[in-house]
Amino acid sequence: MFKIKERNSSVRIEVLAGITTFLTMAYIIVVNPMILRDAGVPFNQGFTATIIATVIGTSCMALFANYPIVIGPSMGLNAYFAYSVISNHHIPYVIGFSAVFVTGIIFLLLSLTSFRAKLIQAIPANLKHAIAAGIGLFITFIGLRLSGIVADHPTNLVTLGDFNSPKVALTLVGIVITITLMTLNVQGALFIGMILTGCIAFFTGKLHFQSGIVSIPRLPEGVLVYNPIQSVADVIHFGLYSVVFSFLLVMLFDTTGALLGIVRQAGLLKNDKLDRAGSAFFSDSIGTAVGAMFGTSPTAASVESSAGVGSGGKTGVTGLIVVVLFIVAAFFSPLVSAVSSVPAITAPSLIIVGSFMIKSISEINWNDFDEAFPAFLVIVSMPLTSSIANGIALGFIAYPIMKFAKGKIREVHPLVYIFAALFLYQLIFLMN
Repeated sequence: MFKIKERNSSVRIEVLAGITTFLTMAYIIVVNPMILRDAGVPFNQGFTATIIATVIGTSCMALFANYPIVIGPSMGLNAYFAYSVISNHHIPYVIGFSAVFVTGIIFLLLSLTSFRAKLIQAIPANLKHAIAAGIGLFITFIGLRLSGIVADHPTNLVTLGDFNSPKVALTLVGIVITITLMTLNVQGALFIGMILTGCIAFFTGKLHFQSGIVSIPRLPEGVLVYNPIQSVADVIHFGLYSVVFSFLLVMLFDTTGALLGIVRQAGLLKNDKLDRAGSAFFSDSIGTAVGAMFGTSPTAASVESSAGVGSGGKTGVTGLIVVVLFIVAAFFSPLVSAVSSVPAITAPSLIIVGSFMIKSISEINWNDFDEAFPAFLVIVSMPLTSSIANGIALGFIAYPIMKFAKGKIREVHPLVYIFAALFLYQLIFLMN
């Protein structure tokens, strides 16, 4: 079924690859529910939903696509959900999950058609790279503020925080530990860095385990979203069109980019084409839709899967090992809750993951102003407006305008003109 021998692998290699992948991405078990909690989502709800979405999405990827790729909540989209969608629109988090649920359904439909490929081809490459870079800056800024390294300022809006603060000091120690581990190419550096920083926090009295270590997984709020018709009605009533579109675009780029990169790394591309692409996108959409039902932000193919592939993983068995380990982790919610309550433990991961994403800025064509400026708008607008949607909107509006001015109208795909008009209408007439 998994073609382990055909792909020159073995059960032992696949198991080791699965363990490596889990250690590399285990930090999301802590970070994701912590971010969702800032949106009002009860910690245990977000924690269990994170596990469920990862287990379901990764299982589908393993069984249907047979790729060693893990589906999990996307870093960046969780921050966008908590700090932009819920805060800026002043809506209950359940309504936000309706938008995520609708996005998952749309993505599912796209995975069954050729329109997905057309949409990917329509988006200018420089805007794709800019979106990734902008999200990187966005989540790094969030990590800096949560840790206190960056603080509010009455005139300049932001300034350097108080380095005499124990919270800031512990965060800096966590960053030093983690980047040292990464410099030494230690597998699971982010997760190990969190453990070591947590140990320091515990022995210095900053980390307390008041509810024990182990407990039965639970969903305090039960199933949050389940009716597609009601979810669509919620999106229409609260005008969340740009939110759904932003989720959709980022999911599309995240999953496509991660899939192509990791599958190429594993040597599984056939004639430079992705085999079973529909099954892979289907898995991501299922993870997003199911995750929204229980209370987590959109999922995507995890770039951390490359660690497992680097260890020799080539089949879905790698993903199934990760699934088993995530299920085991579900019984440690009190431990994870205690750790996530100390921003200094989790903030380094956000800051460092942001540095991973910003590297796509090097792929942007900075020599042509009509290509560079729209990308620049995307990158700076996301952190400065605390919104992925705003950054995408400004970039999509500027791009066709500049191409029109330069007489390159035919270089712009018709879909981009449509998106630009919709974004312009949304910014002028639908923004609060």
